[in-house]
Amino acid sequence: MPIIALAVVIAAALIVIWIVMGRLPGDTMRTQEQNTQVAPKNLGSNKTDALSGGVVKQINKPTVIDYNELAKESIMKDLMASRKKDLGLNDSVDLVVKSNETFTVGGNTVSMEKILEQAFADKGKVLEKKLDESGAQTPVRLTTYGIYVVQPGDNIWNIHFRMLKEYYARKGIRLRQNADEPESSGLSSGVGKILKFSEAMVIIYNLKEKKVTADVNIIDPLSKAVIYNMDEIFALLEQIDFNHVDRLRFDGSNIWIPVH
Repeated sequence: MPIIALAVVIAAALIVIWIVMGRLPGDTMRTQEQNTQVAPKNLGSNKTDALSGGVVKQINKPTVIDYNELAKESIMKDLMASRKKDLGLNDSVDLVVKSNETFTVGGNTVSMEKILEQAFADKGKVLEKKLDESGAQTPVRLTTYGIYVVQPGDNIWNIHFRMLKEYYARKGIRLRQNADEPESSGLSSGVGKILKFSEAMVIIYNLKEKKVTADVNIIDPLSKAVIYNMDEIFALLEQIDFNHVDRLRFDGSNIWIPVH
């Protein structure tokens, strides 16, 4: 009997050892499988992987044209010189800015988009916009604007006349200093009519108050800017045969250009 009892004990011990040794690997594998299934849910690893493999777009920030940089040798000064050369202008504008850009004068930074929105609203129009590839809203049509920062002693008439003289100079036409003055009959000269009409084509912007102003007679130095739509200005002037400039007709709102 002792021998039989001993055999039974040994057999029972072996069975227990076999069960323990046989189940541990399986339990470990099941635990690993459970951890593998739970971990993504808890840690969000799949979401992270999806983001890292996705296409991330950044909204394009508008270029800032800094008037303050023009007084020293800088990339900005070179950029403005290049743009003004393309227009054939130099002294009559300080900055050449695109409709999707921003400019700074002194401590005042404004975007052309905001200026155009105000100017269009004053005329009962809406500035059309589109979404670019980055998701930013930009004007539908990219336009070039010449900006003159008003200086002490300036007036709107002389500012326009300077622009006109420089435009015609590049065409080999030299305007007399008194070309803008009335004729002996008292009627406005052809150049004077162009200048009067140009007053309705420009935007006068108050940099400090950040708003478009309709008062062209009050020009505050370094706080206001005269903004020209260069596409419109050039399109108008290209239609005028300067040999017949005195035949222009202007009624205070509209200008008639003779056709030859």
